[in-house]
Amino acid sequence: MNPQAQEAYDLDRKYVLHSWSVQGKLSPKVITRGEGIFFWDGDGNRYADFASQLVNLNLGHNHPKIIEAIKKQADEMCFIAPQFVAPSRSRLAEKLIGYLPDTFGKCFFTVGGADANENAVKIARAHTGKQKIVTRYRSYHGATYGAISLTGDPRRPPVEPALPGIVRVFDPYCYRCSFGLTYPECRLQCAENVREVMLYENPDTIAAVLFESITGSNGVFVPPPGYMERIEEICRELGVLLICDEVMTGFGRTGKLFGFHNFDITPDIVTMAKGVNSGYIPLGVVAVSSEIAKTFDESMLYCGLTYSGHPISCASALGNLEAIEEEKLIENAAAMGERFKAGLEKLGERHGYVGDVRCIGLFACLEMVRDRETRDPLSPWNGPPGPMAHVSKALLDNGISAFVRWNFVFLAPPIIIDEAELDDSLTRIDKALEQASQAIAREIS
Repeated sequence: MNPQAQEAYDLDRKYVLHSWSVQGKLSPKVITRGEGIFFWDGDGNRYADFASQLVNLNLGHNHPKIIEAIKKQADEMCFIAPQFVAPSRSRLAEKLIGYLPDTFGKCFFTVGGADANENAVKIARAHTGKQKIVTRYRSYHGATYGAISLTGDPRRPPVEPALPGIVRVFDPYCYRCSFGLTYPECRLQCAENVREVMLYENPDTIAAVLFESITGSNGVFVPPPGYMERIEEICRELGVLLICDEVMTGFGRTGKLFGFHNFDITPDIVTMAKGVNSGYIPLGVVAVSSEIAKTFDESMLYCGLTYSGHPISCASALGNLEAIEEEKLIENAAAMGERFKAGLEKLGERHGYVGDVRCIGLFACLEMVRDRETRDPLSPWNGPPGPMAHVSKALLDNGISAFVRWNFVFLAPPIIIDEAELDDSLTRIDKALEQASQAIAREIS
């Protein structure tokens, strides 16, 4: 490690608290630069960014169009408070509404995905006059107090008691169906159970259903055909709003502009962050239908943030969206997604510890198991890494930065990736899985 990198590391360990970590066990890599789908550490090692950092760097590292937009806005005006009109904010709101169904009317801007979801709940409750929110057990909606309350995954219980009025239901997790059924014979029992729970809770008390369009950091559960359409039908039948959390799935990640575009549905509220500006500057968005927006023509909108619609954040998003359109990156994500899925399925057939391959666009998860017949997880859910530590190490050793959690390997490269980069990375992942398999076999034999 060069002296500058070593200094940065020493200062980090002395002064910085890292998220979701036992601090004394950390030895984080120093990252010195990034370009395209790659980044480099302080020792000069190059990694293909197959996590897109935190599934937010959709356009990769140092995209010139976004950097240009940031510099231009900084020269014109760095900040103006939310009560004033900021041109970049106005243009971005118009742009985003243009991407959504014609039922949509206005945007409220936040600082990230967590507060986008929190403010979506505030808006839903204010509009309906009802309190309860239905979410899923295997879900993640953010780390702030309200957002973690909406979340189902194991990061929630340590901060409880949490926000009241949250009702949870099971997920469309076909590989491990909560009802012991198989699609399509199941007749979408996972969706029908949502309706049953809502009836027990009394729909007159439920403001909204808040679902990730495709479950993200809990396993990339691509819903079976008809699931999201049935959820929307249930919401309409029972007079409940449908909120789609697009924080992770928006802006090309699934091969469509939004994850919900993979289904024939029209949500009432859509939350966004991450890919809206590829994470270059913090930004979140709550887009609402015209009907919901009208509520606040006469009633107070009890939402506010100092950095709501920050001019530079909004400008960076405009640069991001301009690049997506000019470079046809949604089309690229769809085309590369098909190639990605085919490649991963071949890897799944070749490596015995891969139990399930889930992929939509450039959003994928390999579920690792000890035995394909029993489907016994390679490492326990919410437990220590165990044999999965071999997978993490082998990927890094082969120049692949991925997100490994429980018995899942999440793979989500930037949507700018080309065929050569994708094929080379799949070869590296293949090699890593082979190396990890040998180490795992020695450990568990």
